[in-house]
Amino acid sequence: MTLTVSQPQWPLNEAQPAIVFSQLSHLGLISVTGEQARTFIHGQVTTDITSLEADQWRWGAHCDPKGKMLASFRAFAHQDALLMMMPRETLALDLPQLQKYAVFSKAELVDASDDWCLIGVSGEQAPAWIAQAFGEIAAELTEIPGGVILRDGDRFIIAVKRDTQTELLSKIDQPIYDFSAWQAVEIAAGLPNIYARHQSQFVPQMCNVQAVDGISFTKGCYMGQETVARMKYRGGNKRALYIVQGSASVAIDDDSQLEMKLEDDEGYRRAGTIVEAVQRDGQLLLSAVLPNDTPLTAQLRMAGDEASVLTLAPLPYSLDEE
Repeated sequence: MTLTVSQPQWPLNEAQPAIVFSQLSHLGLISVTGEQARTFIHGQVTTDITSLEADQWRWGAHCDPKGKMLASFRAFAHQDALLMMMPRETLALDLPQLQKYAVFSKAELVDASDDWCLIGVSGEQAPAWIAQAFGEIAAELTEIPGGVILRDGDRFIIAVKRDTQTELLSKIDQPIYDFSAWQAVEIAAGLPNIYARHQSQFVPQMCNVQAVDGISFTKGCYMGQETVARMKYRGGNKRALYIVQGSASVAIDDDSQLEMKLEDDEGYRRAGTIVEAVQRDGQLLLSAVLPNDTPLTAQLRMAGDEASVLTLAPLPYSLDEE
């Protein structure tokens, strides 16, 4: 069965349809196998891999020696492989970094992206559709024929081997949209997707990785661990990931910049870094790293677009650390 992809048509400032299927072609998978697969990755990343159960998945980050993120990812196991899901463009740069250290371990790391079909399911009717198609799913990770389903609240990622995708696609009787539909859902959820242009720019806490349980502060050493721990215990972090929404007439690209209105109407200044953005019919939804004392009442705009009006949306989780 051929997979036909449509572009989303609903405005970003309105609720999405009751159920949305998205082809996650922007995401890829690193497959890690071998006798020391888990212990090797455990010693490289922020999350606790060795305690990962068969029905669990976890956010995590891979950092450079200075504690800056090379990648953020979802980690889960399937059959004899540990899989790390992240943007394909990030994977292309991060995989060689991991392979460089894997030569000293009994672990093999490969880019398995082309072996998998990834479909996102979101919207208020997503749980009901999943239950009808696969049965009730309560666990974070559930095995299905040909693959797995990752549950994140009422959002789902279905990952099946490419040679079994026909059965999955036959269950979907509605349009499948491009990955921007899923990006909008994840931005609105405040999730920390890191792309290639932002490698080695942010310590994990600057993108709220700790808020989605992507950092273990008890697991022991890993690359960049000292910096990450110092941010927690000495309060060194001064930035956080925010959700920004509104209107803009200029097309957003990798060089686009945010500006924030100064107090007393004294103009605007550059503010933070755009991490991920979706733009549709003049509406804009993006995540941005800003000073972590930025008030929700802050007024922002796109540089070079004086007519743009952007505001902050509340995060769906707390940034307070115990």
